[in-house]
Amino acid sequence: MVSEEINEYCCLHSSPEISFLARLNRETHLTQVYPRMISGLMQGTLLRFLCNMIKPQKVLEIGTFTGYSAINLALGGGVVHTIEVNPELETMIRKFLNEAGIEDKVILHIGEALKIIPGLNETWDLVYIDADKPNYLNYYNMVFPTLKQGGWIIADNALWDGKVLSREPADKETLGIIEYNEFVQNDERVENLLLPFRDGLMIARKL
Repeated sequence: MVSEEINEYCCLHSSPEISFLARLNRETHLTQVYPRMISGLMQGTLLRFLCNMIKPQKVLEIGTFTGYSAINLALGGGVVHTIEVNPELETMIRKFLNEAGIEDKVILHIGEALKIIPGLNETWDLVYIDADKPNYLNYYNMVFPTLKQGGWIIADNALWDGKVLSREPADKETLGIIEYNEFVQNDERVENLLLPFRDGLMIARKL
């Protein structure tokens, strides 16, 4: 978590936003109640770069929102299965998948992730979690058996606006993130890095 000035400087010294992603970013801010849920230029680019480095064949994203992160994951290579609980977002997601020319690389599932994941007969190279915080640990435990050895799980919002430092967290979202972070930290099946990038990324690699 950095100052607004530093963040602006970083944006100015990073490759510019791809045109269709810029349009998606703008439409998200014009139409959605909580547009800050979008990954945005910096985090989207990071996800794309990570996929370019890891070269995953199969990626699972839990929490599509308007599709910004799914597009970046797919542009990094491999086939992306992405799950969005809100059916009202489907038209917008598919519109920008088509604009990006990657509709054949992204398989969109609409519904509850806890019900959809068991029916996906895939082995994952990378899983990106950015959905309802109380279920983070449930998602982790559900996908772990189908994650390849050496595979990656990246969880967004791992700092949750700094609320993880609260001595007596009351809301279920903060409690869910704290529970997730503590579990991953103590999971001997992975090595992990909590990266203070944007709202925090907990990155875990299966040993």
